[in-house]
Amino acid sequence: MEQKKARKAGIMDILRSPYAHRFFKKYKWSYLLGMAILIVIDSAQTEVPRIVGQVIDGIKYTTIDESGFTSAIIRMAVIAVLVLAGRIGWRYCIFGAARKIERDMRNDLFSHLNTLPVSYFHEHNAGEIMAYMTNDIEAVRMTFAATIMMGLDMITIGVTTLLKMIFQIDFRLSLVTVIPLSMVAFVSMFVGREMHKRFTKRQEVFAKVSDFVQEKLSGIKVIKAFVQEEKEIAAFEAVNSESRTANIRDAKVQAFMFPFMHMIAGCSMAIAIAYGGYIAILGRITVGDFSAFVQYLNMLVWPIASIGRIINVVTRGSASLKRVESVLHTESDIKDALPEIATTEPVKGEIEARELTFRYPGTDRDVLKDISFHIEQGQTLGIVGRTGAGKTTLVNLMLRIIDPDDDMLYIGGREIHTIPLQTLRASTGYVMQDNFLFSDTIRNNIAFGDHTKSFEEIQQAAKMACVHDNIVDFPDGYETMVGERGVSLSGGQKQRISIARALILDPEILILDDALSAVDTDTEEKILENLKTLRHGKTNVIIAHRISTLQNADKIIVVNGSRIIEEGNHEELVAQGGMYADLYRRQLLEKMKKEEYKL
Repeated sequence: MEQKKARKAGIMDILRSPYAHRFFKKYKWSYLLGMAILIVIDSAQTEVPRIVGQVIDGIKYTTIDESGFTSAIIRMAVIAVLVLAGRIGWRYCIFGAARKIERDMRNDLFSHLNTLPVSYFHEHNAGEIMAYMTNDIEAVRMTFAATIMMGLDMITIGVTTLLKMIFQIDFRLSLVTVIPLSMVAFVSMFVGREMHKRFTKRQEVFAKVSDFVQEKLSGIKVIKAFVQEEKEIAAFEAVNSESRTANIRDAKVQAFMFPFMHMIAGCSMAIAIAYGGYIAILGRITVGDFSAFVQYLNMLVWPIASIGRIINVVTRGSASLKRVESVLHTESDIKDALPEIATTEPVKGEIEARELTFRYPGTDRDVLKDISFHIEQGQTLGIVGRTGAGKTTLVNLMLRIIDPDDDMLYIGGREIHTIPLQTLRASTGYVMQDNFLFSDTIRNNIAFGDHTKSFEEIQQAAKMACVHDNIVDFPDGYETMVGERGVSLSGGQKQRISIARALILDPEILILDDALSAVDTDTEEKILENLKTLRHGKTNVIIAHRISTLQNADKIIVVNGSRIIEEGNHEELVAQGGMYADLYRRQLLEKMKKEEYKL
């Protein structure tokens, strides 16, 4: 049973994998050519010991003349050149194909990750995903390269050498020296399963270390502000210690295997010298045969010893392939309901919710309950409510970042699931609460959604977002690198660049999720006035805590306790004297106090 489990953790897993078959089929000619070259040069190498043995016997028995000696030297030189050219050739074919597979796998994995819903990245941290993209794919590449090379090498040299030892020199001598070597293969069968388990654990810990470092470096400002450097260093030491333990456990297996193989090889060589020398003295084999046998045995040690290394590489590769395939087999639960739908007419800006109710999977509380509203194309919808009321969830449902139930949400008069995802999201500009900027230039961040935009269009979008003057003040202007997540910019600058990134697309629907919270009121007024001019005839959805941001909206909904508790325009809501009016009075009083303080 244990042996069966060990085998399952090895080469059979890879051979059964349809994903691996796809690559072998794609690059079969490179592999076949490389394997053919490898077989030829391996067969040629096994002729060298025989030639040396013949020369030794010829010298001892004076049966070789100058021409025979020269012929032997030429044959060995030709074999050496052939082996040199062949090794370059098969490396180019086999290792080159493996590198292409590595490239293709990374492309597949990254492409698939882009199809997965946001919830997947909440459940799987960045360090884990980076482990898939780096260590795991590297381990698979080694399997597709080194294993094929070593396996074919082991079979070709092993079988050819063994046959020559048996039939050209002495059967009994071959038998007594090969039996100890067979123990390597026997022990390796039991070690493989443990290698698989320990390598998998090592990969998991690597993911934990990667995620820890990435998170802490992203939050380095917070760590420094709260003087927590020593605490975080101690925490990293604990994680790093766990990584060290996992790596040492993995290394212990290898530390056993390789010395064990060399010990067995040494025992076989001792037997060969003792018994081979004895029968050479008796005259059953010649001195040349004895010399050739020792060389053959040295050649046989490599294939036998490589069994352990093959098992090591294969178990790592099979474990990593399973991890990569687990990601590739993960399907998004948010996809086009009707696969035959093609990208048709653009989405119109009319938005309607019909008793929209939503709760997150695994929870028992409705985040939104019986939400109903309707806005026409070209109108602006304002959404206000306390933190955690479900405002961001509502706009995420409009984009199908999270999926609503059927017949609850309509965009442009169409049930949202009948709109292709690409069409829906391409028709919507979204400025999120967490203003994420890429580690790139300001220019490229603004043009992220459409890199065909001209520099003049980029500048115009920045002007509409009231960030142009800030940008030109930087030494490199629009070519300024913003650093990871826009670390070199202020919160207000990041917000306005994010707004410019959405505005440049001129979408049918623009969603601003608390996107003006980090700008002052004067700048906010300018941006809203620009939006009013630029967005004429287009739909806007604005979430805000400041009433000043929303008071010109055509319709405002107040969300509290997962429900809409008030609805109307600014004047109507103030007149109702409810939650909205209370927020408005408080913010108005706060503004008056600030103005008095300035005076």
